[in-house]
Amino acid sequence: MLIFLTGFMGAGKTTAGKKVAALLNYTFIDLDALIEKQTGKTIPELFSISESHFRDIESKILVKTAEAKNAVIATGGGTPCFKDNMKWMNEHGVTVYIKLAAGSLFHRLATSKKDRPLLQKKGDVALMEYIMETLRYREVYYSQSKYTIKGEDLKPDALVKLIFEGEAQLK
Repeated sequence: MLIFLTGFMGAGKTTAGKKVAALLNYTFIDLDALIEKQTGKTIPELFSISESHFRDIESKILVKTAEAKNAVIATGGGTPCFKDNMKWMNEHGVTVYIKLAAGSLFHRLATSKKDRPLLQKKGDVALMEYIMETLRYREVYYSQSKYTIKGEDLKPDALVKLIFEGEAQLK
């Protein structure tokens, strides 16, 4: 089974994904890290060429994750919003939206701006505006995930239970 974690940057997809993969004895794949490894370029370097260039690469590498038998895949924050990626993920695995309120995202991202090139030059007001505006646009895609779990107090074992109980009920 493939489990795709979706949500805004800073939602905890990578952190939760590693823990969920360990609980299930699945492979963990961080899509952004995989893109960097396969292209030999950082995400900011790829974006500097053009966002559409990055999104083309992202979509192609996302499709390659289907080669993994059992994996938890932490997607990039924008992955579900481009190239029919959300539709593809729903057709090839279980999608989970790790949902956080804009305020929670702000507190997480304000303390990690140095690690996120897209946010480095944003002051607090600009950061909050960016989060609210981008979240409003992306919510349409994130909400297409099969499951939604509140990210503020996310427990990996609760996420595993949600997925497997939900999938069992569908059979």
